[in-house]
Order: sequence, then C-alpha cells, then structure tokens
Amino acid sequence: MSAGARNLAHADAFVAGLAAAGLRHAVIAPGARSAPLAAALLRRPELCCEVFTDERVAGYFALGLAKVTGQPAAVLTTSGTAAANLLPAAMEANLGAVPLLILTADRPAEAHGWGANQTAEQTRLYGDHVRAYHALPTPDGGVDSAYLRALAARLLEECVTPLPGPVHANLPLREPLLPDALAAPPPLPAAIRIEPAATGFTEAAALARRLSGRCGAIVCGEQPAAPGFARAIAALAADLGVPVLAEPLANLRCGPHDRSHFLVRQARFLRGADFPADRPPAWVLRFGRFPVSRTLERWLAGLTDSEHILVAPPTRWPDPLWRNGTLVRAAPLAVVEALLAEPLASAPAAWLAHWRRAEAEARPPAAFFEGTVARLLMENLPEGSHCFVGNSLAIRAMDAFGGTSDKAITLHGNRGVSGIDGNLATAGGIAAASGKPTAVLIGDQAALHDCGGLRALTGRPVVAVVMDNGGGGIFEHLPLAQALPEDLLARGWRAPPGVDFRALAAAFGLSYAEAADAGQLSAALARALAAGGPHLLRVAIDRAASRRCW
Repeated sequence: MSAGARNLAHADAFVAGLAAAGLRHAVIAPGARSAPLAAALLRRPELCCEVFTDERVAGYFALGLAKVTGQPAAVLTTSGTAAANLLPAAMEANLGAVPLLILTADRPAEAHGWGANQTAEQTRLYGDHVRAYHALPTPDGGVDSAYLRALAARLLEECVTPLPGPVHANLPLREPLLPDALAAPPPLPAAIRIEPAATGFTEAAALARRLSGRCGAIVCGEQPAAPGFARAIAALAADLGVPVLAEPLANLRCGPHDRSHFLVRQARFLRGADFPADRPPAWVLRFGRFPVSRTLERWLAGLTDSEHILVAPPTRWPDPLWRNGTLVRAAPLAVVEALLAEPLASAPAAWLAHWRRAEAEARPPAAFFEGTVARLLMENLPEGSHCFVGNSLAIRAMDAFGGTSDKAITLHGNRGVSGIDGNLATAGGIAAASGKPTAVLIGDQAALHDCGGLRALTGRPVVAVVMDNGGGGIFEHLPLAQALPEDLLARGWRAPPGVDFRALAAAFGLSYAEAADAGQLSAALARALAAGGPHLLRVAIDRAASRRCW
C-alpha cells in the first residue's frame, strides 16, 4: 500500500471513529498536509462541514458551533503557522469551558530538525490551554483501527468531561499525501458507550438551613444554559425572599419564567460598597463564572462578614476574591432542585423591597449612547433569537442597560479571555448551529479586528450591530484615562480605526445601514431583522455623550 493510501485509510478510520462517537460539526481550513483528513471529513455523510481559508476565523466559527450545541466541534488546519492561528480560539475555549477538538496536520518525525520547509514544532503547541494533547502515530500500515476508534471516543470525552474545553490531536503524514484514487470511506464502527457520572447533590438539607430566613442574595454569572434552570432559580429566590443579581450571559434575564426577583441594574446602584448600608447580606449564593461587572466585583469584595457559597464545575475555582467559604461540586440545576425540595423560610419582606427600590431608582439616562443601543437591540430581537455580545463597552452596556424581556433570547459572549478577536466568526458559528436569527453587538475596533469573520456571516441570518465611537472607547472609562493627556490617550489607546464600514460590508456582500439616534436605530433594526441578513449596521456614538452617561 502506498503512503497516500495508508494516509487516507488512517484518516478515514479516525474520522469514522469520531462520527461514531458523536461528532457532527467540523470546520476545515484548507491546506496540503491536512488533505487526507480534510477528504475524510468532507466525505463523511454524518458530518456537517464548513470551510474557511482564515484559520483564526475557522477556530472561532467552530467555537460558536460548540457554544450552541454544547457538543464538541472539530477544527482542522494544516501544519506550520496555520496551526498557530488557532491559539486564540483554544485560549477562549479553555477559559470559557467550550468543547473544541483541534486537529492539526504535521510533517513526519524525520522532517523535523533538518530545515524542511513549513516544518515547525507542534508538539504540545497549545501548552496548558488544552485539556489534553495526543500525538498520533504516522500511518505505516501497522496501526489498528480499533485504536483509532477508541482514541476518537476518548478525544470527544476529554472535550466535555470533567470540564468542557479544547483537546489537541496532532497527526503527522508522509508524502505522497493522497492516493491516485480515493477508496470509499469505511462504515461507522460501533460506538463506545460512556456512562455519565452522577450529578446529584446530597447536602441540600444542611445548606437549606443556612439560607432559610436570612437576608441573602443569589448572584448568577455566565454558565452554559440548562433547560429548567431559569424557572428553578426563580422559584428558589421566591421561596427565600431574596434578589437574584443576574448578569446578561447567565441567560436568566429573558424568557417566560417569573423574573420578579431578578435585578438587572446592579452595575449602577451597587456603586456604594456598603449597600445595603443598614444590613449587609448574611450569605451570597453564586452560580457560574465570576461577574463581568467591576461594580458587582467591588461589592462582593466588601462582603467580608458574609458567607460566600459557590456552585462550580470540577477543576475550576471562579473565586478571584478568595471569599468563598463553601464550594459545591454539583450540577447547578441539581443543587437548586434539591434545595427546593427542602423546607425554606423567606427573608424579612423589607429585605427584597429595599433591593427593588434601588432597582427602580436606577433609571437609564435619556441620551443616546451604547446603553441605548443594547436596550433597543434587546427590544427588537425576535422570540427564540441569539445574540453575541462583544467585550469592552458592549458587554458593559448590555449588563447595565440591556434590561429584561419575556422573549426567550439566548445571549453569548467570549468571556474566557475577553478578547476582541473572533467575535464575528463566533457569531457565524452560533447562527449556523442554531439556524435562528442572530445579532452581534460589538465596537468598531472589534469589527475591524475580525473583519475576516464577515465571511462567516455569508448566507446566514445575522445582523452585526457595530457601535462606532471612534476607536477604543473603553479606555476613556478606565482609571488610566485620568493619568494620560488627551492626545496621548487618543494616539496610543483609542486608536481610531478610520474604516469605511459601508465599503467593508460591500466587500463581503452584506447589506448595510447607519443610525445616529434612537429612532433611526429602531427602524434600521426592524428592517434588518425582517430581511434576515447578513447585515451590517453602523451606529454612530458621540464619545462626549457616552462619557456623561456611564
């Protein structure tokens, strides 16, 4: 058997194992060295494959697919710098707990260290950013297909348990890379059955006694959406008579569940570290990632005498303040349901009333700024839609001013490492996996940084809302702005991109509109969402007005 035939048989057996183990989505960045694997992926009828020439776009698109499905998505690159371009997506998948299978083709061992072209060291290329690394053997005819089947199942399991994240498999291939004719791919092997670990919670009675009848608060940060969790956490808050401080990416602010105990303006009214001054909470029960809001972070930091209880997945300690006194290792929904089965006493009625008054008094400003854009976007998005929120001012605007809705809208973000790269590409993957109308809320710098990601929106129902405040507006709201002269701040940090977004949209075949006030924005959003996209909507933001509103 020729080297090309061995490569293809090896790749076909490996990919068949992945399909048998449940892989359904693969993203391919074209290359020569990866040709056997690409051919194996593209010919597998169980797989939905997407192709992007930009490896960074491919990585983030796969990230978006995995965010929606909750299952691993594979991304394949050829060797060299192509593989290095997946590092940002790997870092985000790691800290964001998103299952991502990274497949990189490589030169064989005998090519390394001899100056062979496009040959770079790829062993453990992503370091500690991946859950596991596997170096596959070079196809030589002696590799058992049973090994490839077992390895495929193991790779996908490592992507999802004990904590979802990226896994890297490096596959060296010798030339010739493919045979003269492609043999038919093999049938799927039998799937390996993997029994999930128990996710129950057995200490509910003791925890219920510590929460009952005492003034407390539930804080919910970003976490994977779980059916039934919103209703369960609403019922728990009602039984305990406490507020829920829900961040936007917790996906609790929107939906038909009871939201009467959910607060959404805490980033504004919690600016006094001693709130509520007369009676700090006896306990704080936290779910999900650590909060986005610096205001909420400072408030939590000041609760030195409160009992902090954290529900977190295995291996993660989302407690940068080191305040946690109890760590619960169980599925969040299981914890809440177990607590609801116990007798619970409500906190004094005045406790919740105090929080609700603060929420009602924290009215948003009337001026047009980033917060207005977030609010109007949420008001216009249809039932069942998805919204990707970028970092910097975009997520802060959604947190403080996005509000709440009885429509079921799923929010996403790349808050693992909070980068501005890959935002558009991630949204493209979200739209592809969900098949639902999808919006993107980002700043002008993020749009420019991922302009290649506009290719990922082609043919998809995506409306990209770009808040153009003339560069890095976030820096004007950070303490460093007080120390820098205006000209230095503008040159070194705000760095206005000066991009013609109309021309950029035209280059990628997106329809385009602009808005500069609330009326124009509402009308433009309605038209764009009705048309279905892909659409780029530039919203002009006045920086001076923005500074006054925050």
